[in-house]
Amino acid sequence: MATAARDAPSFAGSEEADEAVRGTCEDASICKRFAVSIGYWKDPYIQYFVRPAKERKAPEINRGYYARVHGVSQLLTAFLKKTECNCQIINLGAGMDTMFWRLKDENLLPKKYFEVDFPMIVARKIHNIKSKPPLSKPIMESHSGESFLIDAHSLDSSRYAILAADLRASSELDEKLKKFNMDTQLPTLLIAECVLVYMTPQQSASLLKWAANTFQAAMFINYEQVNMADRFGQIMIENLQRRQCSLAGVEACKSLDSQRERLLLNGWETARAIDMMEVYRYLPQADVKRIEGLEFLDEKELLEQLMQHYCICWAVKDRCNLGLSNITF
Repeated sequence: MATAARDAPSFAGSEEADEAVRGTCEDASICKRFAVSIGYWKDPYIQYFVRPAKERKAPEINRGYYARVHGVSQLLTAFLKKTECNCQIINLGAGMDTMFWRLKDENLLPKKYFEVDFPMIVARKIHNIKSKPPLSKPIMESHSGESFLIDAHSLDSSRYAILAADLRASSELDEKLKKFNMDTQLPTLLIAECVLVYMTPQQSASLLKWAANTFQAAMFINYEQVNMADRFGQIMIENLQRRQCSLAGVEACKSLDSQRERLLLNGWETARAIDMMEVYRYLPQADVKRIEGLEFLDEKELLEQLMQHYCICWAVKDRCNLGLSNITF
C-alpha cells in the first residue's frame, strides 16, 4: 500500500521497464522488513530474503503495509478454511513473499503452493532458500515422494514450487505450472499484488481470463492502486515515472467500479473491491489499536489519502458450489 513498491513483476515490455518493476520488489521487501522489525506483525523469515532498511520508514508507509499484509492474509485464510486446505495457491509475482513458510508454521498449508516471478527474482530467491536452512528445512519437511527438482530458475517439491515465467504469456504460464503439477480440478486461489497495473489492459485481461477458465473453482485476489484519476493519483504516477516505472495498466485503476468491471468482463462470476481505508476498519481492532501505539502518526490525512488510493479486489468462479462467494472481510 503506501507503495509505489510491490512484491512482484509485471511485464509491460521493454527490458528497461521490466528492470524498473523488478526494483519495486526490493523496495516493497525492505519496507516490509522494516515494519516487521518495529513490531507491526511477526515474520521470522523476511530477514533471510532482504537487507535491513538504511533509514526509518514513515509511519503511514508502515501502516499501509500492515493493512496490505493483513487484508490479503485474511481473505487467503478464509479461502483455506472454506476449502479445508484441499486447494492450491498460485502467487503471481510473488517477489520475496514469505507466505508459504508462515502458513506451514500455522499448519495451514494448501496441497501445493506455487510462486511465479521474473527469472532474476526467482534465481535470487532460490539462492537464499538453498543457502539458508531456516528456509530450506520447512520445504524439505513438507516434501514427500521421490521427485525434488532444483536448478537456478526453478524449485519443485511436493508442497512448494517456484518458477520463472512471463505473466504476459498465459499459455506459457499454463504450460510451466502444469509441468510443476498444477491441478486444474483443485480449488485454486490466485494472488496478484501490484502486478496487473504494470501490464497492458490486454495482457492483464488475458491473464484474468486464463485464471477464470482454467479451474473448476477459483478465487482471484488483486491488490493495487485505485482512484488514480484524481490529483493525488497523478502525483503517484509521476513519482513512478521519474523512476522509469510506467503504469501500463492504470486505466483499470480509475475507480473501485472499474476494478470490479475488469474482473467481471474477464469471466469471473462475482467481484468485489474495497479501498484500504475500509480494509483497515475491517481488521481486528484490538491489533489495530496495538500497532497505532507503536509510533506517532503526525499526518492522519496523508495516511487516509494513501489508503484511499489502494484497494483489494476479489473475484470468484465457483462451478463446484463451495460457497466461495461468501468469503469476505
